[in-house]
Amino acid sequence: MSLDFDSARLSNPNMGPEHHEWRTQLRKFFDVEVMPYAADWDEAGRVPTELWPKAAAVGLLGLGYPEQYGGISEGIDCWYNWIASEELSRVGVGGLTASLMIHGIGLPPVINFASEEVKEMVAPPVLRGEKWISLGITEPGGGSDVAHLSTTAVRDGDHYIVNGSKTFISGGMRANWVSTAVRTGGEGAGGVSMLLIPTDAPGFSRTELDKKQGWWVSDTATLYFDKVRVPVANLIGVENQGFRVIMNNFNGERMGMAASMEAFSRVCLEEAVAWATQRKTFGKRLADHQVIRHKIAQMKQKINATQAYIRVCYEAIEAGNANPGDIALLKVQASETMEFCAREAMQILGGIGYMRGGRVERIYREVRVNAIGGGSEEIMRDLAARQYGL
Repeated sequence: MSLDFDSARLSNPNMGPEHHEWRTQLRKFFDVEVMPYAADWDEAGRVPTELWPKAAAVGLLGLGYPEQYGGISEGIDCWYNWIASEELSRVGVGGLTASLMIHGIGLPPVINFASEEVKEMVAPPVLRGEKWISLGITEPGGGSDVAHLSTTAVRDGDHYIVNGSKTFISGGMRANWVSTAVRTGGEGAGGVSMLLIPTDAPGFSRTELDKKQGWWVSDTATLYFDKVRVPVANLIGVENQGFRVIMNNFNGERMGMAASMEAFSRVCLEEAVAWATQRKTFGKRLADHQVIRHKIAQMKQKINATQAYIRVCYEAIEAGNANPGDIALLKVQASETMEFCAREAMQILGGIGYMRGGRVERIYREVRVNAIGGGSEEIMRDLAARQYGL
């Protein structure tokens, strides 16, 4: 089988020379600044702080954000984001994306819905890689049931008093701010607001969740709010209309995850093919056994289908016709493809694939977090069914 796994993307008519130059630029950056160290960072459970300014300098952190805040928006389309997700995933350390790029879900609510003063305060230092912002939605008792969250924010003059907790918050130990979902009104989605909470506010505390199956390099936290006073000026959007802010965020998050999972799948394919052409059993290469060739062919088949689905969804987004149901099902397609490819690659690699330090071993451990995070497979299917009137 040819090792030209990039052929489908290179033939994408939506991508021109400028997109391929962006890929080349990013690949050089990751080859020098990340690839040699990623496995050690994962074992240590930390991304070094100095990586953020370096990522900012290459244009990764500011991609798609307004230039007035230090971003790069002129001529930027969805295809640049797809390329960024793919090149991040090529490293084979999923927690790197979850940590380095966590502003990708924490900052858009601020950029899209906060006041100008809040944007000016938060966006420039985040996009320079000097400060960090996370997203606080999930709660210990609520999971993905966003409409029934219980963290409260009660108005007291020109402040809100926040009480409650959030958990499984990526980047939560490092964050200077958290774009947080709170209940300011009655039950259900109509009582939810979004509030930017500074982590140096009195009454805020956090504990690290450091016993994860995967994403070791990403700091993950449980956040606690004990009578935390937050200025009303930090409201993101309109009071009791935060559910719209949250839903607006999900499409981008799920597209990024789908693109990453497709790229992780391709890493598994590449590793499996490389091993199958080198390893010999029963007097011939693994690749000369029909059962192995069929595994590889099935992996490529599922990757092609997922890649085509991603392209269709990105084209719809670029045309202004994003369909949340289609994007939800894309995330399911991508997580199922990743799981299949990780499993088959592990079977082909055998014992060597089971040893820590390799990309496939890390990806195999990170299948479940991708199938759950950003909306579980079950919730995605149900969302899509409701989207289509069922």
